[in-house]
Amino acid sequence: MVIRQIAELLSAKVLCGEDKLDGVVNSACGCDMMSDVLAFVKDQAVLITGLCNPQVVRTAIMMDMRCIVFVRGKMPPADVLDLAEESGIVVLATNERMYVACGKLYQSGLHGGEVV
Repeated sequence: MVIRQIAELLSAKVLCGEDKLDGVVNSACGCDMMSDVLAFVKDQAVLITGLCNPQVVRTAIMMDMRCIVFVRGKMPPADVLDLAEESGIVVLATNERMYVACGKLYQSGLHGGEVV
């Protein structure tokens, strides 16, 4: 799925990486525990979370994720956005709850990856 489609489906605001909205993601992972994200397959995925700290971006970098979606109206601080921008990761923010955001993406064809 193209990241631009994710932004549209979730009525999300693009916080950084607007020039990468035509990038493609193959799967999604919805989680607030970064240790659980590390058990997720590495494959150009999108991370859906409500956790707003630099560790989220560092985890996304390690897992080769292309996009982070912050849910529940959460807005990450500037240091998180700076790190994401430097790392080439698109950051979106939506008012949707995690369950609803994941459901909308799943229903639109973006499924979960394999657990390693």
